[in-house]
Amino acid sequence: MAGIGNVLGTTFNLPNFVGEMFGLSPTDTPFLAMSGGLTGGRPAVGKMFNWQDYDLPTPAQPAIVEGADPVLDARVRAERSNCVQIFQYGVKLSYTDLAARGQVANTVGELANQPVQNEMTFQLGLKIKTAKRDVEYSFLQGSYQYPTDNTTGRKTRGILAAVSTTNVAASSAALASTHFDSLFQGMYDQGAPFENVILFMNSFQKLKTSGIYAYAPQSRNVGGVNIQSIETDFGVIGVMLDRFMPTGTILAAEMSVVAPRFLPIPEKGHFFLEPLAKTGAAETAQLYGEIGLEYGPEIWHGKITGLATS
Repeated sequence: MAGIGNVLGTTFNLPNFVGEMFGLSPTDTPFLAMSGGLTGGRPAVGKMFNWQDYDLPTPAQPAIVEGADPVLDARVRAERSNCVQIFQYGVKLSYTDLAARGQVANTVGELANQPVQNEMTFQLGLKIKTAKRDVEYSFLQGSYQYPTDNTTGRKTRGILAAVSTTNVAASSAALASTHFDSLFQGMYDQGAPFENVILFMNSFQKLKTSGIYAYAPQSRNVGGVNIQSIETDFGVIGVMLDRFMPTGTILAAEMSVVAPRFLPIPEKGHFFLEPLAKTGAAETAQLYGEIGLEYGPEIWHGKITGLATS
């Protein structure tokens, strides 16, 4: 199966069927949901948005003589930035396709068992699910792009690309507890507050993680483990399964500083559905939003990269 692409939807390329309907593509987006979703987050006032951070000097024991003048010093703030990118999805359906609810592509089953009674509502609902998946992927794996003209699109920087300080390189080794130890210690030594650190990983590394931290259950007739948090010297770390994480990478994100940033469109909102100009005997609509990721101080996050994937 595939989408019909940039084509008018008709009764020929969007046929109706009967019977129970199943969505084959998973729609869970845990990183987006935990950071605020498509309705949370904070507004931006332009294509770029900024935040600041600062540090303190390395601790030292002063040795100051009586009557001395103070050392004159000031700490410099650093500016960090990212951009919102456009997420836009459209659909165009013929009048006939909108009207022919009783027509089916086969004659097996009952006509009353045709689950899609409004093609436009159904297609726009799928656009919302598609947008959530695209935002999840972009927030995790997005590469930054801020063009100088309108010949290329803006791309928000994903958190994996942003994290550079605490990067535990596994060098193709299988995941081990020592990787987690180095990850958490590195983040702590960089000043991470460990208020709400969540590990994001795909199915392969989740199985490895459960194997590393597994223990025998008390019951003699129940087996198996599902590690959802790890007790560490730095606090309790949550474990989240995420389909959109690269197989060889684990992300440790301090979610207390992560949030979507939206560019509100006047009189429309920050993520909205709207009809488009009519052409011919068809209805056209779009889903539109401009969203970027604010990830806070990158030194408060960490990642394990280059893990074995087989």
